[in-house]
Amino acid sequence: MVEKVQKVNVTVAGGYDPAVVKLEKGIPAELTFTRTNAQGCLDVVHSKTMNFEKQLPLNVAQTVSVSTDKIGEFEFSCGMDMFSGKVVIQ
Repeated sequence: MVEKVQKVNVTVAGGYDPAVVKLEKGIPAELTFTRTNAQGCLDVVHSKTMNFEKQLPLNVAQTVSVSTDKIGEFEFSCGMDMFSGKVVIQ
């Protein structure tokens, strides 16, 4: 049996695109962040509620696994918490 995985690519350039990621509850998920702009404090992405922190080297995709056990909205942000996005699990 092949397990389904939700995969979302997020471009990091002066913010997050998309800034809102919608996922389905109970299906494993991966977010892949790719920083394409060297300006600002976006060289780190982290989330206390989703329990991850990743360095984002320029033009290098970085993937994090996200738990989809609970329905809700969970924020992620840059290292200085100036730019943010969120994961919505339905």
